[in-house]
Amino acid sequence: MRQKRALLWLLAFLLSFAGCTFWRMVKYGESGVYDFNIFSSRPLYASPQPYVLPASDEKLPKTITFAAYRDVDLDQTLADNGTLALLVLHHDRLIAERYYNGHHRETLSMSFSMAKSFFSILIGCAVADGLIESIEQPVTDFVPELSDAGYDKVTIRHLLQMTSGMTYCESDNPFGLHPHFYYSENLVQDCLALTLREKPGTRHSYKSGENQLLALALQRALGERSITAYMQERLWEPLGMQYGGLYSTDRPGGIEKTFCCLSARAIDFLKFGRLYLHEGEWNGRQLIPRQWVRDSTKIDETQGSAWFYQYGWWIMDRETGDYRAAGHLGQYLFISPSEDLVILRLGEHKGKLSTEDWNALLFAVRDAVGGN
Repeated sequence: MRQKRALLWLLAFLLSFAGCTFWRMVKYGESGVYDFNIFSSRPLYASPQPYVLPASDEKLPKTITFAAYRDVDLDQTLADNGTLALLVLHHDRLIAERYYNGHHRETLSMSFSMAKSFFSILIGCAVADGLIESIEQPVTDFVPELSDAGYDKVTIRHLLQMTSGMTYCESDNPFGLHPHFYYSENLVQDCLALTLREKPGTRHSYKSGENQLLALALQRALGERSITAYMQERLWEPLGMQYGGLYSTDRPGGIEKTFCCLSARAIDFLKFGRLYLHEGEWNGRQLIPRQWVRDSTKIDETQGSAWFYQYGWWIMDRETGDYRAAGHLGQYLFISPSEDLVILRLGEHKGKLSTEDWNALLFAVRDAVGGN
């Protein structure tokens, strides 16, 4: 009884110190694809002119070979390894739309870090719209509170390429900073508390905090408009999204959690891939500058940048230039310009397949479809 009472007092002390954020970390634990149910959010509305991707008679192969797996059944392998959806677009036509493990076309799910890639498109829109002068603009033009912390030397480019030198640990330690950001109820305060550990432009280090600070900069640039409203205006409606979606926020009326938490249906996530496949052009309308897409997905190793990561997108192959958006539970939006191909895989986990295995599977599907 005495030990139980001591534990209760300790828990009460920790909750009083960390508030509701700590309580949510304890209550919900590891993240999941339906976490939009536990966060406040702003709605995205289906486009009044939805665009329906045309279907094709082309088919995926029944069996596939990748990594150490030889001639395995594709559907069974996907189903057995936590897959929720697989969609494949080739030559602008939908050749596969498959759902697994209780998922279906109308099911909403979280994007996790694919959201970083989608948010970077909004930054391109903001530059095109003059809300941001250029990516060389210091972040302190929007967040002057960080000037004394050295952020006057941190540019929008640094945040896009994750080379700011920010102190942020991208760790799944359940009581670390990264889970705290995920469950935080005051991300603005959290962003303003971030310090620098090295000179900006020194090296790439993946940090969700940089994306969220970028969100704060965009929110300041937008003024009274929310990031969700800007997404609705600049992308959601023009892309003809067939369904509504959600942008999770840190609290009611708060800021969008752009590093993790855009939720949509698979068919609408796929449209972001088609937009980039066509270098920002959508059915005859240039929604974002062509050069922005090229800069977002090219190999660049200047100013400490890593060749494999640009503006929230992961370059997968130096030779082909294939690239993808990726979320930590195996959400992949794979784009192959050379094969005129987009592949979307949504998952609730990666199953027994490693990240390298999933990479190999995506390439194998590309090779099986490509050339047709």
